[in-house]
Amino acid sequence: MHKIFNISLLLLIISFVIFIYQYYSSSKNIKAKYYNRENIDIILKDKIKDLPVLKNDTDNVIEFNNSFQTEIKNEKKRSFWDLLNK
Repeated sequence: MHKIFNISLLLLIISFVIFIYQYYSSSKNIKAKYYNRENIDIILKDKIKDLPVLKNDTDNVIEFNNSFQTEIKNEKKRSFWDLLNK
């Protein structure tokens, strides 16, 4: 039973690889690939010509908070190295 399953799984994997290779090496796929590589500028211009331009609404959104530095100054001295000395 295991041999039949292993053989069928192996045949399935081999057929999958063969079908993938046939697709990528087909003349239709190669022509489409070369067309896209040669005309990429035209294709991109066609795709972006209808994109809307969004209004910039990020002015004064981020405010700098300096409380972290004051927290560090207010804390007591850290004594990690003192623990190693003992």
